[in-house]
Amino acid sequence: MFGLIPQGHPDPRRLMNFEDWPAGVHPLRKDFDIKTKPPRVDGEYIYRRVEGEGVYEIPVGPVHAGVIEPGHFRFSVAGEPIINLEIRHFYTHKGVEKLFENISIDKAVFLAERISGDNSVAHAVTFCQAMEKIAGLDIPPRAKHIRTILLELERIYNHIADIAGIATDVAFSFGAAHANKLKEDVLQLNERVTGSRLLRGMNTIGGVRRDIGGSKDEILLSLSIIQRDFRKLMEHLSSTPSLMDRIETTGRLYNDIAKGLHVVGPVGRASGIDRDMRRDHPYAAYSEFNFKVIVSKAGDVHARTIVRADEVCESVGLIEQALWSLPEGDIRVKVDKIPDGYALGICEAPRGETIYWIRTSGNKIERCKVRDPSFCNWLSIEYAVLDNIVPDFPIINKSLSLSYSGNDM
Repeated sequence: MFGLIPQGHPDPRRLMNFEDWPAGVHPLRKDFDIKTKPPRVDGEYIYRRVEGEGVYEIPVGPVHAGVIEPGHFRFSVAGEPIINLEIRHFYTHKGVEKLFENISIDKAVFLAERISGDNSVAHAVTFCQAMEKIAGLDIPPRAKHIRTILLELERIYNHIADIAGIATDVAFSFGAAHANKLKEDVLQLNERVTGSRLLRGMNTIGGVRRDIGGSKDEILLSLSIIQRDFRKLMEHLSSTPSLMDRIETTGRLYNDIAKGLHVVGPVGRASGIDRDMRRDHPYAAYSEFNFKVIVSKAGDVHARTIVRADEVCESVGLIEQALWSLPEGDIRVKVDKIPDGYALGICEAPRGETIYWIRTSGNKIERCKVRDPSFCNWLSIEYAVLDNIVPDFPIINKSLSLSYSGNDM
C-alpha cells in the first residue's frame, strides 16, 4: 500500500493488492488520486500446496451463499481431517484509510461507524477518543457513562448473535431460534435507547450527540428480562449432548499459538490471554465500575462460547452500574477546531482491541491508521481448524466471529 518491503519476511506474496495490480502504484501514498482506476496487469497468486498420497484440495469461495462478503478458503485434506488451510481476503478492500483523508472531520465519525457495521459504537468511540486526545478534551462525565452503556449494549447483541450462529451451525434450531429472539430483544432495546438498532449516530468528538431515551427503570427492567432468558438459554445449551459433542475439544487454539499471532478479544481470552482494554487501559467510565475479565484456557469452541456468555452477564452488570450512577450535566463539549497533532485511540470492541492512530494538520485528517480486531484474528483460523474434520469448519469459523468488512477496509 505504501511500497514498503519488509526485509527477511518469510512470505513475500501480496496481501492486499492482488496480482493484477500494477507495480509502482501505491494507493496510500499522498500522490495517489483516490478517483484513479489503475490499469490491470496479468498476474497469478501461488497458493501453498501440500503434497502426498491421498491429499487433495477443497477450494471454498470467494463467493459464498447468503449475503456474507467474499473470502477464499483453500483446504488441504487427507480424508476428512484438515491438514492445511490457506485463506485469502481483501476482495472488497474499500480504501477506508484513504477515505479519511478526503472527508471533513465532522463526517469522519460516520465513516468510522461503517467500517464494521456490528461494531459501529466501538469504532466511533475509538476514533473520537483519538481526536479528543489531539484536541486536549475531557468529555463530560455523563457522556462517559453513556458511551459505556452503548459499548456494552453492542457487546451483548454481538455475543448473543455469535452464540445463535454456533447453534445454527450444529443444526440445533431450537437454541438458535431462542438466541436470535434474544438478539432481537436487545436490538429493540437499542432502538428505544438511541433511535438506532445498531446504536449509530450517537457518538461525536467531544461526547455524545443526544441523551439516552427511555427511563432508567424501563432499561433496567428490559435488561433483567434479557439476562434471565439468556441464562435459561445457556442452561439449555449446556445440557444438550448433541451440541456439546460438536463444540467440546473442537477448533482448539492453543495458548502459545494465540500469543504468537497476537490474537485479541474473547478469542484470545478463551485461549488463556488475560487482556482486556477496559481494565488494562480504561476509557469512558470503566475505571469507575467493577467487572470481571472472563478467561478460559481450553481454547476450543466451547470455551469461546462460555467466555462470550459470561461476558454478556458482565455487560449487563456494567450497564446497571452506569445507569445507577449516571451523573447529571452536559453530554458534549463544543469543538471548534482540531489542532495539529497525533494520538492513539484504543477500545475493547466485542471482537477485541480496536485501534485508531490519527494525525491531523490544518483541521483535517492527514493520516488515519485503523486496526480492527479481525485483522489480528483471521489468521488464527488456519491453526484452529488443523486436525479437525471439514464439517466442523463452519462451527470453528463462527466461534471466532471474524469480520470480513473489518478486515477488508
